[in-house]
Amino acid sequence: MAGNTFGDRFKLMTFGESHGEAIGGVIDGCPSGITLDFEAIQKDLDRRKPGQSAIVTQRKESDRVQFLSGIFEGKTTGAPIGFIIPNENQKSEDYSDYKNTYRPSHADYVYQQKYGIRDYRGGGRSSARETASRVVAGAIAKQIIPTIKINAFVSSVGEISVDKPYQELDFSLIESNPVRCPDLVIAQKMEAYIREIRKEGNTIGGVVTCVIQNVPIGLGEPVFDKLHAQLGKAMLSINAVKGFEYGSGFEGCKMKGSEHNDLFNPDGTTKTNHSGGIQGGISNGMDIYFRVAFKPVATLMQKQEVLDNESNVIEIQGKGRHDPCVVPRAVPIVEAMAALVIADFFLK
Repeated sequence: MAGNTFGDRFKLMTFGESHGEAIGGVIDGCPSGITLDFEAIQKDLDRRKPGQSAIVTQRKESDRVQFLSGIFEGKTTGAPIGFIIPNENQKSEDYSDYKNTYRPSHADYVYQQKYGIRDYRGGGRSSARETASRVVAGAIAKQIIPTIKINAFVSSVGEISVDKPYQELDFSLIESNPVRCPDLVIAQKMEAYIREIRKEGNTIGGVVTCVIQNVPIGLGEPVFDKLHAQLGKAMLSINAVKGFEYGSGFEGCKMKGSEHNDLFNPDGTTKTNHSGGIQGGISNGMDIYFRVAFKPVATLMQKQEVLDNESNVIEIQGKGRHDPCVVPRAVPIVEAMAALVIADFFLK
């Protein structure tokens, strides 16, 4: 299986399955001499971990990261940083019914067809549990670029959306509620809706918005390695992501060029920022902002038709512990992947 490594100068290779002994990763290319804030790393992991509120999966994992190499006396040595996160709360029996069936909108069928074998326990390698390793690496990447601020938040759940521009939101309120929405009125509506969806045994999707501030001019390469292209790749590699748009995005298609152009100020900044902080694939010093769309979680706690390994369509009800809406836990993952991209270009 290829495709387990992300990045160029700052590289992350992840390993492990949802119900194996542990998940983990190896970071290569981290500069030496960086004093790591281990509490900040664990804080980001705690924001992603399961069981943190009533509106997410109730799988109980402490998600305590254990570093194995590349760090001495609290500082990076420049050598590869190896780490593991033990899996402590597997309930593999919840997935016994899936051994010979393929769940709708999961990776089960294509994994079986491609590799001839699959770990059906929680999706194995295709499980979103893999993203915990990305959060560890992203938390370290943030410490390479400490002056650059990365804030992600939930901007919509289903049809419930924040209608204010991000400039009018107080990012300090993001962690004040389990939905991770800085508009507290909208956050209450989102939370109530997710609880309602959970009672139905159903799931719902949503959107995470990310804002990157204090980005220097010049990050990104102008052809295949455009900054927004790498951000798009990073976001689309996250489980359940169905769409990515930056700056004006699809709404920009409705505008005239005279409306959409970002006219310059004498100091080189722009009067508007429809470009989303990136022009010609290169950061222009303005805020970078983008939106990431997440589909509804595919496992439902209600009966669905599934295909078995003898090509019969049968009916099964979902088991296990799953998120009714993935976006609250996706916020630190989006931040982590953004940090990996920005740190990689920064080191170039």
